[in-house]
Order: sequence, then C-alpha cells, then structure tokens
Amino acid sequence: MDDHAPLDPERILPERMSVLRSLPVDIKQQLSGKEARAFLYGEELPDELLEKLKDYIMKE
Repeated sequence: MDDHAPLDPERILPERMSVLRSLPVDIKQQLSGKEARAFLYGEELPDELLEKLKDYIMKE
C-alpha cells in the first residue's frame, strides 16, 4: 500500500481519529502512512506501531 495514498473518509473510525489527534506531535510525526491507516481503519496494528504507542495503550 502506498504510504502517500489518500485516506478513505468512509473507513475512518471517528473515535480513532480523536485519539490520533490527541497524541503528542513527536509521536504523530513518527507514524508512517501505513501505520496511521491501520490505526484509523481499526485494522490489526503492526508491531512497530504498537511499540510507538506503548505508553498510550491501555491493556485489557
């Protein structure tokens, strides 16, 4: 998947967008397009993304 492909607004989960917007700028700048799409679309999160978000994810 192209890291620069536009997001599909119909697939974005609004609650995920809110969470993404609330992250610190330095964390958001580290995310690849593929990672951001996986997060926003509710797909399985890549290990690299889980590592970047480890301080912000609550374990169930």
